[in-house]
Amino acid sequence: MKALVTGGAGFIGSHLVDTLVSYGHDVTVIDNESAESNEMFFWNPRAKNFKLDINDCEKTAELYQGKDVVFHLAAESRIQPCIENPLRAVKGNMMGTANVLECARQAGVKRVVYSSTSSAYGLANNPPMIETMPIDCLNPYSVTKVGGEELCKMYASLFGMETVIFRYFNVYGERQPIRGQYAPVIGIFLRQKLAKEPMTIVGDGEQRRDFTHVSDVVEANMLAGSLIKIGEKWGKIYNVGTGRNHSVNEVASLIGGETVNIPPRQGEARVTLADYSNIKNNMGWNPKVRLEDWIAKHK
Repeated sequence: MKALVTGGAGFIGSHLVDTLVSYGHDVTVIDNESAESNEMFFWNPRAKNFKLDINDCEKTAELYQGKDVVFHLAAESRIQPCIENPLRAVKGNMMGTANVLECARQAGVKRVVYSSTSSAYGLANNPPMIETMPIDCLNPYSVTKVGGEELCKMYASLFGMETVIFRYFNVYGERQPIRGQYAPVIGIFLRQKLAKEPMTIVGDGEQRRDFTHVSDVVEANMLAGSLIKIGEKWGKIYNVGTGRNHSVNEVASLIGGETVNIPPRQGEARVTLADYSNIKNNMGWNPKVRLEDWIAKHK
């Protein structure tokens, strides 16, 4: 198939691009290298690569022509930076998604696979999280990502576009962002461990997260992008998580080393835990990588 991947030089996107290319698909990548937590970006030389912004339709519209599927991963993807700059979150996540969907529609793209977030569940829902639960957005990041979900639903119902929505639960793995204080916790801890610094635990460290390996996230995207008929209708939401969670203290213990506690942060959920039966039943997806096993190999 001919695929376009937005954010395809970043953490998750680059793994997806590598997998698509390895299967012989024709892949085009758009990425503006704006992710501040990324220490580096990963451009696959076997893809067609364009350092552009998804909001620049004048320059990107032609890249959608002839594509079978768009994997939309480009985003302002960290909670705390989005709190500090809400307008940037709106531009990147809401307007960015609107531009991707409209460029895809005008180019006649068959399917768009959208990467969203489990932070949509907030504090109001008791785990495990199920896709039918009410949203409870605590910050500009979750508000704008859920806004992107609503756009995908609308493009499915109004224009007949085959949209698939994934809510990821705390993705980790090779190439994970490690720069700055707002990078994902596992990346920060491994960076601090390597530098012989204490691991900085936010708050009491008892907040629990469903940590999902990037290869499992890529597998979900590959299934959704395979152009098979999925489930009952388009515009549906699927959790992508493991159904298991760990506290931040447990993660620090698995890695091993000194720790120090820093003040808690606003706008973050206390517990995340996925019910992934929807994607399992509709796509045959199951998580394969266990956090304990991965840390044991990489710590």
